Amino acid sequence: MTSTRERATSAADATDGLSAREVLELARSQQRAEDAAAARKLEAAAMWADLHPPESIHAAASYMVAGSEHEEPIAGPGCPAVAQFCIAELGTVLGISTTAATRLIGHALELRHRLPRLWAAVHSGRVPAWRARLVAEAAIHATPGLTPESVGWIDRQITPYAAKVGPAQLDRLVSEAIARQHPAERLDPDDPHPVCPDTRHVTIDAGQVAYAGTTQITAELDLADACDLDHALRTGAAELKALGSNAPLDARRAMALGHLARHQLALDLAGTPATSASGSGSGSAGHPVGAGLPTTRALELHLHFDAGLASDLTIDAFGRLEEGQRLLLLETVKQWCGDSHTRITIKPVIDLNTELHTTGYEPTDRQREQIALRDRTCVFPWCSQPARRCDLDHTEPFDPTAAAGGRSQPGPTTTVNLGALCRRHHRLKTHGRWHVTQPTSGVFDWTSPHGHTYRRDHTGTTRTDTDPDPPAAAP
Repeated sequence: MTSTRERATSAADATDGLSAREVLELARSQQRAEDAAAARKLEAAAMWADLHPPESIHAAASYMVAGSEHEEPIAGPGCPAVAQFCIAELGTVLGISTTAATRLIGHALELRHRLPRLWAAVHSGRVPAWRARLVAEAAIHATPGLTPESVGWIDRQITPYAAKVGPAQLDRLVSEAIARQHPAERLDPDDPHPVCPDTRHVTIDAGQVAYAGTTQITAELDLADACDLDHALRTGAAELKALGSNAPLDARRAMALGHLARHQLALDLAGTPATSASGSGSGSAGHPVGAGLPTTRALELHLHFDAGLASDLTIDAFGRLEEGQRLLLLETVKQWCGDSHTRITIKPVIDLNTELHTTGYEPTDRQREQIALRDRTCVFPWCSQPARRCDLDHTEPFDPTAAAGGRSQPGPTTTVNLGALCRRHHRLKTHGRWHVTQPTSGVFDWTSPHGHTYRRDHTGTTRTDTDPDPPAAAP
């Protein structure tokens, strides 16, 4: 048995003899270093934008080709635009997606050009970079858009408090400042029809699926509609409890919302009677109840479960849901399939190791399915766009004149020469100065315009530069 004294000695050895005060000072100094590094990274992002103005696009070309590089405004009015293709290279060097790199450069330009007080506070160490980026993000995407004068007012109001309040308070402060600086015509009391932005929406975040198979819905409704919905959910939750449900109230409200959706879809708008006049449970033509109703649950999900054949067919209790790239319980799928009016489609298994090919330029449907299953996402470094939303790109370009000229096809439409690329990175590969090869099926070696190299395979993205990578973090 290890005594308390021995455990205490072991813990003291682990701190290298530092006292509690010294450990706190070490943590604070590391936080300061992290904040300073984040400020320098913002400055580097702004410098990268300076090196790639829109004028740099046309330096080597006298005309533009459809789909080629163009300038991209990524910050608010008054900030300079940048050459679009430069963003991806900064993102890959930092190990982030092109979308994240766009936000980083946009925030740097917004802070430097439209929020100069906050920019100065970041570089003096008074405001952490992540707090300043919250303000920049809100200013860039404010609706309606903010004028430079309005952003200047926000800069003066926010900067003294940006380092003193929590994230939620900062968000409210920014929202209030933006609300006070909307264009004057929107708040004119003499205008009988003020132009107010319509912010109503219902957003289903199907791309983020939780472990239990749930997803989030956010909505903004008219007050009357919100009250009606609340009443319907309250009533539905009470009915479920009366029918014997032991689920918590919030879960029953969520179930009631699903029932509302299915009941609406199941309305017999074609006039098919659900029951006979005698109430026997058959329709007027002798059809069973619900025979004329449409399929109300129209889920299109791509689920993958490992199966084995020992004595009987066994299916793993955990599977992968393509939508959201999450694990999913087999029991959850059984519950979905067991619900009424659910249509189930089972597609044949596609061997990912089989080489599929066609003589034409357009891939076949079976090839598209195979590539979507193999690549899962866009194969550009650190891009996470689902493969089913991507283009199928020929790694070695297809030559439509090869057959007519009696030449062999340099870029055949085969599995080992196809890859999923989102439209942004497809254009980058076609019109930018990036180079990619596919040495084996599903393995992509990328080289950036400045010579940085990356390998993208089923495990993700790996830097393959000569400089050694830092040790990988534990999963």
